[in-house]
Amino acid sequence: MSTLRASNIYDKDGTSNAVLYGVASPTGSMGFRNRILNGDMRIAQRGTAAVTATGTYPVDRFIIGFDTDGAFSAQQDTSAPAGFVNSVKWTTTTADSSLAAGQLTQFRQAIEGTNISDLAWGTADAKTVTLSFWVRSSLTGTFAGSLRNSDANRSYVFTYSISAANTWEQKTVTIAGDTSGTWLTTTGVGIYLTFSLGTGSTYQTTAGSWTAGNYWATSSATSVIGTLNATWYITGVQLEAGSVASPFERRDYGRELMMCQRYCQTLTNGEENHGFGMTNGSAFFFSFVSGPVTMRSTPTLSWSGTLNVSDYSSNFATINGVSSVAWSTNSNAFKVNYTLTASPSARTGGINPNGNRVIASSEL
Repeated sequence: MSTLRASNIYDKDGTSNAVLYGVASPTGSMGFRNRILNGDMRIAQRGTAAVTATGTYPVDRFIIGFDTDGAFSAQQDTSAPAGFVNSVKWTTTTADSSLAAGQLTQFRQAIEGTNISDLAWGTADAKTVTLSFWVRSSLTGTFAGSLRNSDANRSYVFTYSISAANTWEQKTVTIAGDTSGTWLTTTGVGIYLTFSLGTGSTYQTTAGSWTAGNYWATSSATSVIGTLNATWYITGVQLEAGSVASPFERRDYGRELMMCQRYCQTLTNGEENHGFGMTNGSAFFFSFVSGPVTMRSTPTLSWSGTLNVSDYSSNFATINGVSSVAWSTNSNAFKVNYTLTASPSARTGGINPNGNRVIASSEL
C-alpha cells in the first residue's frame, strides 16, 4: 500500500488550491464539512421509543415541531439506503387534510452559530451551500423545506420531488448564501434547517430565493400529515459549503456522540447512581456532575418517575425538582441544586434514578 503525504494540494497550474467536489480545498483540516450533527440518525440518547408530541427528539439534534389537528409517531428506524444503518421514520396516525393558516408539521435541526461563521451569511461574501439527503415516502409529489435565521425573518424555501413510493432517493439542493439579514455566529441559532411535513398558508411562499419573513414550504407542497398512515423517512442529511454535494461525511461514532453531547447528555440510563453530592440538613441536595464534554449553555434537567438520594446502601431522600444549575463556559462540570420532599440530616450520597433516564439539555 502506498502513502501520499502532502502539505498542500494545488490545481493543475499550481497557482491555487485544488477544487474537490466543487469546493476549494482548505489550507487546514478538511474535517467537519457537514454542519449537520447526527445526519445519519445513529445517535438517540433519549431512547428509541416513538415520540408523539411537539418539542420531542426522535434522535439526537432533530426535533419535531407540531401544531395540527392530526397525530403522528416518529422514531429511529433501521430502514436505510445502502451505506447507512438508521433513519428517522414519520407515520401519520391521525390525518389533518385541511390545515389552518397557522398550523404546521416540521422536522428540523438548529445549527449552532459557531459552526457557520465561515459561511459569512449576511455579508457580500456569503458562501453558497449544498444540502443533500436521502428520503423515502409512501407518498409521491413535490415536498418542501427551508433554511431560516434565528430571528425567523430570513427564509429560503426549497423543494424536492419524490417520484417513486416507498423507494429511497437521494436529493440535492444548492442554495446561494444570503447576503442580507442577521445570521448569528455565537452559541445561539445560526441556521434552522426545516423539512416540512405539512404547513399552513401563513408560512407558505414561493421556492428558490431568499425572502424576508418566516417561511417553511410552498402552497403546493405535499402534506404528509394530510394522509392517514402516510410514512416519510430521512437519513444522510448533509449541509456543506460549495455548489456540489460531496459524499456523506462519515465521522466515527465516538466523535459524533461527543458533538451531540454538547446539546444533550444522558446523566444516567436508569441503572447506575450519579451526581455525588451532599445535603446540609435542609430540603436541598447539592450534586456535582462531570460530563464528557462542555455543554453549549447552562443545561436544564428532566426525568420521568421518581429520583431518590442514596448513600449507596439505601435511599434517604426523594427529589422534588431542581432549584438551580450552576455552570461555567468551557467547563464540562456543573452543580445541580435539587429540592427534596423532606429535610434529611446532613450526609453525602448520589442520585438513585430508579430505572429512570435523567437528561441534561442545552438544545438550541
